[in-house]
Amino acid sequence: MTITVRYFASLREALGHSEQVEAAGLSLAQLRDQLIARGEPHAAVLARGRAVRCALNKQMCDEATPIPEGAEVAFFPPVTGG
Repeated sequence: MTITVRYFASLREALGHSEQVEAAGLSLAQLRDQLIARGEPHAAVLARGRAVRCALNKQMCDEATPIPEGAEVAFFPPVTGG
């Protein structure tokens, strides 16, 4: 299953606006780990020691949330400017 992953604020500067990712049966935590495993720059920006918020289909949620097919996932720092 392919999903859209979007990045905002400083994450967007490092990783770009968005990308398509295969995420069959994953939770948000597993997706984050999969992206970290790609190596740099994903590993540095999404590292477990960094504060990163996530949203699923424009709803804030925790990383235990399962990702449905065709979803849009967003990662961003805890504070973003407008």
